[in-house]
Amino acid sequence: MGQDQTKQQIEKGLQLYQSNQTEKALQVWMKVLEKSSDLMGRFRVLGCLVTAHSEMGRYKEMLKFAVVQIDTARELEDADFLLESYLNLARSNEKLCEFHKTISYCKTCLGLPGTRAGAQLGGQVSLSMGNAFLGLSVFQKALESFEKALRYAHNNDDAMLECRVCCSLGSFYAQVKDYEKALFFPCKAAELVNDYGKGWSLKYRAMSQYHMAVAYRLLGHLGSAMECCEVGQRGRGQESMKIALQHGDRPLQALCLLCFADIHRSRGDLETAFPRYDSAMSIMTEIGNRLGQVQALLGVAKCWVARKALDKALDVIERAQDLAEEVGNKLSQLKLHCLSESIYRSKGLQRELRAHVVRFHECVEETELYCGLCGESIGEKNSRLQALPCSHIFHLRCLQNNGTRSCPNCRRSSMKPGFV
Repeated sequence: MGQDQTKQQIEKGLQLYQSNQTEKALQVWMKVLEKSSDLMGRFRVLGCLVTAHSEMGRYKEMLKFAVVQIDTARELEDADFLLESYLNLARSNEKLCEFHKTISYCKTCLGLPGTRAGAQLGGQVSLSMGNAFLGLSVFQKALESFEKALRYAHNNDDAMLECRVCCSLGSFYAQVKDYEKALFFPCKAAELVNDYGKGWSLKYRAMSQYHMAVAYRLLGHLGSAMECCEVGQRGRGQESMKIALQHGDRPLQALCLLCFADIHRSRGDLETAFPRYDSAMSIMTEIGNRLGQVQALLGVAKCWVARKALDKALDVIERAQDLAEEVGNKLSQLKLHCLSESIYRSKGLQRELRAHVVRFHECVEETELYCGLCGESIGEKNSRLQALPCSHIFHLRCLQNNGTRSCPNCRRSSMKPGFV
């Protein structure tokens, strides 16, 4: 297969993919990969296969094609292609919750000599690195990476990248429990979709809706949360789950099911919550999202606690802790130790209680989830937070009351405001 025919077949696959005929598109691209001798065409089709498998949640296949793409980039001896292929390798590992590997490959991207693609892809590298640091609960470095990604987006008028960063920032602030910002950023993402996203994939609208649903639930606005997330029976027509089902987006389906389960648990409707958690867990296991599995198990454990079935809750917590430690997510470990602590306190088991209290405080120290001004914890309850340009986070009230001109943690100037 020559260069022209390769190009035609790739375009044919893209047309099929954009019309939701994903399996047919994959067949066309795989045929190109088997028959084409054109290295640049092979590199491009491997990029298509990486993206398609990412959106379908076939992360192991995504990783396989990313590795082949790096070999192709080396054959081409082109720094731009090498940067793009290492970014795809980083993203593949991010999806599989291999966060340390993601950070390593992102650093490889940033360490490559100057390339034409650097300005275009540098923001995406910073975003992937931020998501990995967030997966490890390294909050300051996550925020620093997200701010770099936003700077790339603003400097290059890249509204699509800005939309993705805003969704990640929504997740960041949901985790540290500034629910006002957790809602603000996905709302900003939704605005970007409305203003600039006419030709974008619907996944951007769906992701912004999903993150809005998470924030609304945390704020206690359960009706609004359900409307953002559900399949669309109420007439809005662009809800997150509806888009996910239409496009075969298994990762987003799992996230929506998890959000539904959390909403029903918040309402006290445990009978409805349990099967939603089971469905979310099934898809998360299928696609390899171990951090998602931890979140589903945590929800199930809370349901068992609400039913006073404490031994069942402890069994689920043990499974979740193993996964959280495997992934390296300190915040999940902290939450699970906190829940275990409350269970053992109610059971009057002092030895087990002390062990979880110690581990809880170790996790707080490791995540640095406390305000450097007042010493109180961050993420224990909904609080308005403020990040300084160095990306250290404080209670907003503490900064206002203190009037500091430098960061109490690192002594860098706090006069220049950050993006986030």
